[in-house]
Amino acid sequence: MNVGKVRRKKIVGMVVGNKMQKTIVVEVARLVKHPRYGKYIKRSSIYKAHDENGQASLGDKVEIIETRPLSKTKTTKLFRVIEKAKQ
Repeated sequence: MNVGKVRRKKIVGMVVGNKMQKTIVVEVARLVKHPRYGKYIKRSSIYKAHDENGQASLGDKVEIIETRPLSKTKTTKLFRVIEKAKQ
């Protein structure tokens, strides 16, 4: 049996909410090709991520990583802040 480190998925998105304690809401946008018409359509997913130190703020571009379930809806944590929002 091969026991090794698990490769966790890293996802890049924008912070759209930070009103909860130690939790940020990250929106991840992607382009999906329409099956019949071939046009690319914007689709987005919302992830709740654990932010222990409160370092991410609204509008930041962040990278989140999969982790064990931390609550009912929170299964990711903040990996790093890629780019701070321009005020």
